[in-house]
Amino acid sequence: MNMMHMTIAVAGTGYVGLSNAVLLAQHNKVVAVDLVKEKVDLINQKKSPIVDKEITDYLSHKDLNLVATMDGDSAYMNADYIIISTPTNYDPVKNFFDTSSVEAVIEQVLRVNKYAWMVIKSTVPVGYTLSVREKYQTDRILFSPEFLREGKALYDCLYPSRIIVGCDEASSVAAKRFAYLLMEGAVKKGIPVLFPGFTEAEAVKLFANTFLALRVSFFNELDTYAEVRGLDTSSIIKGVCLDPRIGDYYNNPSFGYGGYCLPKDTKQLLANYSHVPQNIMTAIVDANRTRKDYISDRILEKAGFDWSNASRITIGIYRLTMKEGSDNFRQSSIQGVMKRIKAKGVKVIVYEPTMKESEFFGSEVMKDLPAFKERCSVIVANRYDPALDDVAEKVYTRDLYKRD
Repeated sequence: MNMMHMTIAVAGTGYVGLSNAVLLAQHNKVVAVDLVKEKVDLINQKKSPIVDKEITDYLSHKDLNLVATMDGDSAYMNADYIIISTPTNYDPVKNFFDTSSVEAVIEQVLRVNKYAWMVIKSTVPVGYTLSVREKYQTDRILFSPEFLREGKALYDCLYPSRIIVGCDEASSVAAKRFAYLLMEGAVKKGIPVLFPGFTEAEAVKLFANTFLALRVSFFNELDTYAEVRGLDTSSIIKGVCLDPRIGDYYNNPSFGYGGYCLPKDTKQLLANYSHVPQNIMTAIVDANRTRKDYISDRILEKAGFDWSNASRITIGIYRLTMKEGSDNFRQSSIQGVMKRIKAKGVKVIVYEPTMKESEFFGSEVMKDLPAFKERCSVIVANRYDPALDDVAEKVYTRDLYKRD
């Protein structure tokens, strides 16, 4: 497909927005829009406001046609495509994603540019794209789910597992053009591309993430069984995963699934099942809660907790991030564990060198690792680090693949 270079605006510069902006700025004019001045300034200085190796590298070394701005009107006014990648946090009261930020962008775009194609990349409820097309009486909205890992977002754009753009017959040409733009910026060749309906594309995102949450929960419950029975978790997992139908991946026990996507996507999908028979979706959400209850009890047991000595115990949380190479604390599974421990009157402190704040939800944040180790009765590490080797007897982790 031969195409002229496009002008593309990207609303939101989180993992999704910034990685797509960088990818597309290799061959197109891209304007990234954000409400936070510090993020805009960093991008314009060719510095990444988020921890992502490839984004940092591309911003500093690649010839990108990318600028950032807080002026949405000017960015959207001349754009051919506008990617909407604003936050849609799950609202437990409404039992749905809060999509107000997406609709604010749609309304702004329609005021200044009635001809641009809007591509929603934020995670939304199943059926949302059709509903906003009707609400705003526009046929220029597409939905394209993202499947990016935090800390590896641009890498996953450069080597995508698949590209999906939801469309109907009338918007299929625009959807194919957008898919081509993504493929043009990628390193990987022969990328599978699908063009399902809008609602089917939304469902793909939620079902994919819920299946990943199911896999995490399954191996966590396997680990719970092994730990309670005094068995070797790793040898069981190895034997199970040598079955090619199961595969040897995504099987390292943790304190529960967390991060920005899995908790909210599983709850959103469960909400979409309100009038549909199901058992597994409820079990996936419940399993995560049960795992955190269990992990909290084991940590307190290791610390020798009883109600009479609670005030003399200090539990240390080694890192809040979900995974190596990420600076994102949003919905990390360790937060649920912390809440349960603190509810017993035990003091919790945190070692997190990437945090500027001195407190995290009422817990002291330390940056001095030796002092942190000294103060802790037990150190909790969702992912083990060799920096803890000298206090290994204090450490509670379920990490099977400890880094050397």
